[in-house]
This record gives sequence, structure tokens and C-alpha cells, in this order.
Amino acid sequence: MLPALPKKLCQSPFAFKLQANLMKLRTKILSALVLCLPALVLAAGTSYEPGNAVPPPPAREFRAAWISEVATNADWPSKPGLPVAHQKAELISLLDRAQQLHFNAVFFQVRPAADAMYSSPIEPWSERITGTMGNPPLPFYDPLAFAIAEAHRRGLQLHAWFNPFRAAHPESKSPDAANHITRTHPELIRHYGEQVWLDPGEPEAQTHTLAVVLDVVNRYDVDGVVFDDYFYPYPIKNLLGHTLDFPDDASWQKYGVKSGLTRADWRRNNVNQFIQKVSQEIKAAKPQVQFGISPFGIWRPQNPPQIKGLDAYGTLYADSRLWLANGWVDFLAPQLYWPVASPWQSFPALFNWWRAQNPKGRHVYAGLNDAAVGKTFPPEEITRQIQAVRTQTSVSGEIHYHLRSVADNPALAAAVEFQYAQPALVPSSPWIDTVPPEKPDLYAASENSVTAIRWSSPEGEPARWWLLQVRSTNDWATEILPGTQTSRILYNSSPDTISIRAVDRLGNLGTPSVLKKMKK
Repeated sequence: MLPALPKKLCQSPFAFKLQANLMKLRTKILSALVLCLPALVLAAGTSYEPGNAVPPPPAREFRAAWISEVATNADWPSKPGLPVAHQKAELISLLDRAQQLHFNAVFFQVRPAADAMYSSPIEPWSERITGTMGNPPLPFYDPLAFAIAEAHRRGLQLHAWFNPFRAAHPESKSPDAANHITRTHPELIRHYGEQVWLDPGEPEAQTHTLAVVLDVVNRYDVDGVVFDDYFYPYPIKNLLGHTLDFPDDASWQKYGVKSGLTRADWRRNNVNQFIQKVSQEIKAAKPQVQFGISPFGIWRPQNPPQIKGLDAYGTLYADSRLWLANGWVDFLAPQLYWPVASPWQSFPALFNWWRAQNPKGRHVYAGLNDAAVGKTFPPEEITRQIQAVRTQTSVSGEIHYHLRSVADNPALAAAVEFQYAQPALVPSSPWIDTVPPEKPDLYAASENSVTAIRWSSPEGEPARWWLLQVRSTNDWATEILPGTQTSRILYNSSPDTISIRAVDRLGNLGTPSVLKKMKK
């Protein structure tokens, strides 16, 4: 036991400062004992011993946000060509905010338009990095590797977000690099209004995109691969108001005519075959990497009956209901970008319909349009939508478009923070893996309401998160800590029971190690 301050000294003008410094010293000593010499702590008579209390189950909810690199309101970088130090600082600030808001995943855009936000052997550097397509950052760093490390350090999953068939963005400023696909394989490119597209009907276009996806899966520790709603492009009209057809006559003549399908069915089949192949190849390379898609929120009008709007099945040739029903995706996150009270695009009606199209039991999350807050939505609309999701299912979640829309809007950030006040683990994915991580060893010591806790990483699969739960009297408090952390200091707390559990990257929860306070 460390000595208390003398009574005379406690009455001096310096008492508070000295007491504070002594408390800091005590904390450092206690922490050092627990972190470095757990056996010595136990031998010296720690106040905790193994217990058999059963901690409560944790909350489960997927809480993700898109990190967009394209468009005028991009999340990151805020503009092309920023200095590397500035790029890193911006990204760290966004990830810090995601952690503070109790998000547990981010969707990081890695391929906006057949270019790369990472060091790719297949496609050129995106102009978003240096301002010129093909130029690497100087001093060199790999933004994707950096983003993964920083996200995992904060307990966030990182899903790599690809646009599979867009070949150029209308807002691009720099010329295409020599190794951009518009220059290396112009026969695969289609011009549709101002848009430049890889033709999904060309097998080589599909092969190219698949190679890009697998390169990232194989070389980076991503938690998932995600596509958004772009397959065939959204329809555009000419000056007379007539809808233009996608210019795929060349591939239709080569492959479509002899298929025996209508042109619309052939286009859908192109996308279906591509989605199935991506799913199979990701699982063959790394089974633990999830594959998800965030399609347009309406599959077809009148599904459910009151729904009106764009027919994604008929115009984007995206049969997203089929992908979910066949289990080709680990999660589907339809973009439900309309208000709860909308009569023709009802948020809860659409979400409930999508959940019913899920015979394989995959995850169905709700895509939320945070970017509309302050324009067509009040912040309360996002609150209503989160609550609507929770009303319909106890284990699901939301994907917010996009992170800066939340972070830069104080009213919206406060609303999201209130809804996500309690931390939550990602839902588990039992069709991929059900094996829980091993039980860790746990040590703790407490003095003067300062409790130092330390645990060891179990053998085998490393923990992606730790579930720390402590009980004082009858109340349990829960923290979800990143897998890189193996200690925790609790101030003004001397809990009766301490529990730690390892959680793997797929949300499988291990057996708890439990300590209880010894009776004096």
C-alpha cells in the first residue's frame, strides 16, 4: 500500500496539487504492475479472483458510413492534390469522428472510375490523390493501407468500395493516364452522354474489374468488398427529352443475339453472372471477407404494392432481389433515401419488403440519405429511420451516406450520437464462420477506486474487438475496444465483476474471462 500524505501537508496550500500528483503516481505504478507483472500482482494479493458471473449479451447493430472520394462534397480528401500530411490528418479526423459516434464500420471508396486510391499494379493512381491521374503521392504512402490500419486501430471495420463499371467521372479534370483502361482497351468503353462506361456485356470488361477486386482482397486486410448502385448507368435523356439507350450494339451483336435472350434479359444476365463470379472468387480467395451491395432502394415499382419510382430491374438491369435470394451477397443495403412518411416510397414499407426477400438469412441493412439533411430532410428524419429499422428487427443496422454529412452537421451528429449512445458489435455472419475466438487471460488490480485491467490475446485467430463489461452492484457497463488494445484503466471505479471477451472480425463472440472482487 502506498503511504498517505501527512496530515500537516494535506492542510498546506499545495495539498490538492500534491494529492493529484500522488494519485497519478499511484495509477502509473498500479498500471505497470498489471501490464508488466501480472503474476506478481496476483501473488501480492490482488483484490480480484476468478468468477463465474454471466455478463449480459451485447447489443448488435451494423453502423456504417460511406467515405466518398468523388464529387464536390467528397468526404476525403477534401480536394485533389493536398499534401500527404494534410491528407492523413483529414482521414484521421474523419475516423476519429466515426469512432466517437460509435460507428463500427466505414465504406472507403477505393475505385471511383477505373482508377485507384491505392497502389495498384492494374490501374492508375486516382487524380483525387495528387491532382493528376497516374501520379503517386510524394512522399509516397498507400492511402488504403493507411486507412485500414487507422480504422482497425479505432475498432472500425473497413470495406473497400468499388464502382465496377464506371470508367471516367464527368467531374474529372486531368487527362487519362497511359495505363487507364480508356487508353489500353478502348474497345471495352462506351460513351453515354457525358458518362464513360465499361460495357458489362464485354467479358473482358468483367474480367478486368474482377481482377481489380481480387487484387485488393489478396493484398489488403479489408473486412469487405462493397458495390453501390451503378451497374448499367442510370438512364439519361437527349435534348428532345427522349431516353437514350445504352450504346452496347457491338457486344449485343457479338454475344447477345446468340444468347436467345431479350436485350433487357441479356443485360441483366451480364450483371447477374458478374455478381455471382465476384462472390465466388472473393470467398475462394479469403472466405472471411464479406461481399455486400447497396442497390437502388426500389427493386421494381409496386413491390410492395403502393411503391412508385424508378424501375432498377428494368433500367439499371440490376436484379438485386435475385442476388439476395441466392445468397450471393453477405449483406444487401438498399438505398432507402426517402422519408418514413413518403406515401409512394415509404421507408419502413420498403425495408420490410426487402427483409422478406431473404430466404438465405443474409444481412439486410438500410441505406440512409444523411446528405439530404438540411435540404429535404430535418435531422429528426434520420432518427425516425433508425428507430424504424430497430422496430422491424433486433439485429440489423444502417449505412449512412455519407460520413462528412453527419460529422459536419451538428444537429445531425447529435441525433446520431444519441441513437448510438450505447456501443454495439457488428452482427455475426454464421454462414461464413461460427468458430469463436479463444478465451483470453485476464488480470486486474484496484486501489483507491482506480482499477487497472490487463488481458492477453488468445492463440489462434486474433481479436478484432474486445468486449469489456464491468458490474458495480447490479449494473453492467459495456465497452467495445479495438483488438489492438490489451489494457484499460478505470478511474473512480472499483467494480464487483470484470469480464473480457474476444470478438473476431465476423462478430463471433468468445467465452468470457471473469474476475470477481475478493471478499475482505
